[in-house]
Amino acid sequence: MIDESVWHISHLDLTIRMVLAAVLGGFIGLEREWSNHAAGFRTHILVCLGSASIMLLSIYGFSQFVAEPNVRTDPARLAAQVISGIGFLGAGAIIRNGSSISGLTTAASVWVVAAIGLSVGAGFYYAAVLATFIVLVSLFLLNKWEKHLLRHRRNQEVMIKIFDRPGSLGRVATKFGEQGIQIKNLVMQSTSPESFDAAMDATMELRFNLRTVSTDKLLRAIDEILSLPDVIALETNSMPTGKPTSISKGKSASG
Repeated sequence: MIDESVWHISHLDLTIRMVLAAVLGGFIGLEREWSNHAAGFRTHILVCLGSASIMLLSIYGFSQFVAEPNVRTDPARLAAQVISGIGFLGAGAIIRNGSSISGLTTAASVWVVAAIGLSVGAGFYYAAVLATFIVLVSLFLLNKWEKHLLRHRRNQEVMIKIFDRPGSLGRVATKFGEQGIQIKNLVMQSTSPESFDAAMDATMELRFNLRTVSTDKLLRAIDEILSLPDVIALETNSMPTGKPTSISKGKSASG
């Protein structure tokens, strides 16, 4: 005998689940919004609320067919499609810039928010709240701890545009060496001169992958490199913000 009451939910309970999903997803999205990431406050709310709605639909949306003969209900069928289908949102948050990749944490948070929404939709409240708490601890506290722990082990990327003159590359590399900075990789790309009458207009882009034990030493090296007459501009991801920063000729990196 089938207990049909299991397949029915009151409007109050349904409202509580959907509101709770929006709140929990909003907490995680608020941290992403505060950190200025691609998927922020509203995105996480929509993902969590949508997942909860699909879970509710999967469990209770077809209750009228439960008593029908030869009909088998599977509450996890639609939920399984959410887990596999949410990947397209995560892929949109991942950005590759050269050899560095950003957005992986945001993509993971979107995926976890979908799982939280499914948990709330299924009435698995404790797991949903606990998962939200752990995610917030990971994004807030563990992020700071990871940056502190690995601050000396991350490779730094610096792009320098210089005039293509004899000895210009050596002078730039020397400035890194004077600060004890190890050059892990170097990619050079020549740029055609704007005028064929002035060969000195030829420029070159240098992309350095560096290993340094101190950000302060790297910033001092950048200041000294910017003072070289052959250097036109510099771009780096080694500023305190962690975002790519372009520095024009004559400006101080430490200022």
